[in-house]
Amino acid sequence: MRITDKSLVEQQQISETELSQRLQLFRLTADDLNELRTIKSMIGRELDRIVNDFYEHQTHTPDVETLIGDAGTLQRLMSALRQYVIDLFNKEIDLEYVEHRLRIGLVHKRIGVDPKLYLSAVNYLKYTIGSTIRKNISDKNYASELCDILERLIEFDVSYVFDTYIRSMMNEIEIEKNKSNMYVRDLESLVQERTKSLKKMTRLDPLTNLYNKRAFDEFSGRSFAEAEQRGEAISILYIDVDKFKEFNDVHGHDDGDNVLVALSDSMRGVSRSVDLCFRMGGDEFVVVMPNCTKDDASANYIPRLLENLHTIRGDISLSIGVAQSGPETYISNTETLTRADKDMYLQKKLKVAELSAQPLKFVVDNN
Repeated sequence: MRITDKSLVEQQQISETELSQRLQLFRLTADDLNELRTIKSMIGRELDRIVNDFYEHQTHTPDVETLIGDAGTLQRLMSALRQYVIDLFNKEIDLEYVEHRLRIGLVHKRIGVDPKLYLSAVNYLKYTIGSTIRKNISDKNYASELCDILERLIEFDVSYVFDTYIRSMMNEIEIEKNKSNMYVRDLESLVQERTKSLKKMTRLDPLTNLYNKRAFDEFSGRSFAEAEQRGEAISILYIDVDKFKEFNDVHGHDDGDNVLVALSDSMRGVSRSVDLCFRMGGDEFVVVMPNCTKDDASANYIPRLLENLHTIRGDISLSIGVAQSGPETYISNTETLTRADKDMYLQKKLKVAELSAQPLKFVVDNN
């Protein structure tokens, strides 16, 4: 059920039992209320004077005058006060009576009446009605008794008014808290996204968009540990572009960058989803291949890589070394990388004689 479907009494879960207990707290009995009803006729005769005197006094307070604002609002307030005073001496105290008191608090809170101004006004109202009782009743003791009952009844009313004040302020605090929490969550989400983005940037090579050496140090160790846990082989390919320095000297660094981008695109194109591709720096690249032996990498991955690369550029020659860890004996990721690097240089030496004088002539070796 929406809050607008509930009365203020229902929202604050005020029951007949709670009402009865509160009447006891303020020492208000049925006999007390009946005593007040005995003077309702006298109050009725004095009602206009009470209301006029009250607002004559209130409008001399600048803050109150500003809150009232205009003659129309003043007339509505005077009418509401007349009804309130009549109810003090006529109305049964039940949940409907409580609902009206709660609404008084809600209205005053909404229009921004400061609690101290409200209490000051209540105090003057008690004084005004009390003075009227004492002026019209010759028995001073009885008049004092009536004034005491009246004071307790008005304080009883004020307790409900301030229940609404407090509840309204708590609701405002809760709303602001929720707004703050939403802002914090949005900010945390933004920070997380930015952090992920920054982490990704620190792990990626800006030219090829492959993982960099820093990422190799972070990710390859994890892949090697998982391979050992599963009892699987894991291999590393070490790839080097032949005579890349000479190519840069002849064709320029822009075309050299194009060579590196073409190689990285080919690596991505032939790699499995579990393979990890890295640019280690310069013209040196690495592929970490879980659940793959050295023989499988040499027989399958390398020919496909060279074939794919040849469709992009026909002037690139690669030297590729391969090393394997597991499944019989496991070595670390760094040791496997070192062995793959050595194997790459061995392959480079073996085919130096096959390279022509032109830099980066494409060579496909099926052996």
